[in-house]
Amino acid sequence: MGIVLQCWKVEYSSFARTCDPAAAAAHSVFRQQQQSRKAYFGFSNGFKRSKEYNNELSPSSLLTSSFSSKAENAAFFKIGFIGWYLGMVKSRPILTKSATSSLIYIAADLSSQTISLPSSEPYDLVRTLRMAGYGLLIVGPSLHFWFKFVSKLLPKRDLITTFKKILMGQTIYGPIMTVVFFSLNARLQGENSAEIIARLKRDLVPTMINGVMYWPVCDFVTFKFIPVHLQPLVSNSFSYLWTVYMTYMASLEKAGSSG
Repeated sequence: MGIVLQCWKVEYSSFARTCDPAAAAAHSVFRQQQQSRKAYFGFSNGFKRSKEYNNELSPSSLLTSSFSSKAENAAFFKIGFIGWYLGMVKSRPILTKSATSSLIYIAADLSSQTISLPSSEPYDLVRTLRMAGYGLLIVGPSLHFWFKFVSKLLPKRDLITTFKKILMGQTIYGPIMTVVFFSLNARLQGENSAEIIARLKRDLVPTMINGVMYWPVCDFVTFKFIPVHLQPLVSNSFSYLWTVYMTYMASLEKAGSSG
């Protein structure tokens, strides 16, 4: 019944518009207004979409997007490099730690020469090569095995155990490596046994005293907070300043054989 009435209303309204010119004119005006409103809102929506698209392509938005993209790439590079390095430490520990030691010794020796040599003198690249070889062949492997040995002998990380590890470093590893460093470097510079002994008598004790003032704090941080497989890396990082000092001491003129 409702459908019949609705159809009758539609037919009646159509008949009324046909018979009444005024009603037909009013209906025509109403239809035109509806179409104009649709056109306006359609244009407005299109304008909004166009404006949003233009904003996306504006220089400021492109610049912001570029900066964010560069920051993301830089963060990814850092994470990627660190992840790669840690993977190399686990898969090839001795090679990775040795190469790291070599690079640190190169940087430290160049820094030492920059500080100690007059600006007119050229860099002694042979000396830098000696330091690179020492870091690669001696320091890197020895640090790897030393930290593994200490961690197995004293596996705990409590305060007393940490101080025991520091004491071992100052009484065993440190003195041995200092003697090896001065002796090997002197031999590579052409010094004979008597001259090497004289150099050790002159330089070993002052170097050990300075080492006692520098290394215990570094060793405490390393043994207390750093995982065993990364301890050589952290120790190498601390050794940069120490190596600047050591390469300077090793470059001093030979001592008299009677000294």
